Amino acid sequence: MIKYFNRKSKKYEIEKVAGGTYLNWTYSSPCGMKLLELIIKKKVFSKLYGNFCNSKYSKKKISQFIKDFNIDINEFRENYKNFRCFNDFFSRSLKDTARPIDSNKNILISPGDGRLIVYENIDLNKIVQIKGYTYSLFDLIDDPKIAAKFKNGTCLILRLCPTDYHRFHFIDSGICESTHKIKGNYYSVNPIALKNIANLFCKNKREWSIFHSDNFGDVLYIEVGATCVGSIIQTYLPERTIKKGDEKGYFKFGGSTVILFFEQNKVTIDKDLLKQSNLGYETKILMGETIGTKFTY
Repeated sequence: MIKYFNRKSKKYEIEKVAGGTYLNWTYSSPCGMKLLELIIKKKVFSKLYGNFCNSKYSKKKISQFIKDFNIDINEFRENYKNFRCFNDFFSRSLKDTARPIDSNKNILISPGDGRLIVYENIDLNKIVQIKGYTYSLFDLIDDPKIAAKFKNGTCLILRLCPTDYHRFHFIDSGICESTHKIKGNYYSVNPIALKNIANLFCKNKREWSIFHSDNFGDVLYIEVGATCVGSIIQTYLPERTIKKGDEKGYFKFGGSTVILFFEQNKVTIDKDLLKQSNLGYETKILMGETIGTKFTY
């Protein structure tokens, strides 16, 4: 059971997990863990399922998925009946009006839809994965010089469920450097998996880049793949001027995670998000939603 805080209703809710029974068995039973290590975490498994999601045979899953998880089709830029396959639906674009963006340069927005948890004044060697598990930023990006820039900074972890909008965006105007790709496994990023696999983010396939934002300093963007995520697709152009809210990229099918690191004294996170994070709860967030402000002395 995964409980999160709904910011709009101001109530705790239980997450309806796509494939929850399968996830629990895989990450909680001896047989499931053996199968995980032998097959499920491997690239070939995600690639095979990804090929199915790219095929016309997967299209029939779309209508039932929308119904089961109460997904608002009025937000879609394109009629879902026109999607060629399940991955077209999964990586769908939304109407501009579906995710309004505050143009105030001092406002920090969420880079995507998902469940957000925040950590301040971070120890680079003990970043929280989930209660009881930590990891090192040095291991996560394999670049000590870049990692050191974020000592005592702020870490935002946005977990995207399979039911979420799966495109991620820039939180400010600025310029982004090229993407660094790190090969890895394909563990689930669901809390069920995070509680059972140490250093999970450092073991999974991931990509990172430095975004030189105009108002929040240098921001480290990290996109982490997961089970059945065949690809992390970067759609931005490196070293080009970017506007706040511009698309950075998208994930193909599966749950996934976007992690942002900010330098010390660059952002002030909203108090309600910090409160829930300190209590150990994620908060449900939409892309473009205000999550903080520019730090002022």
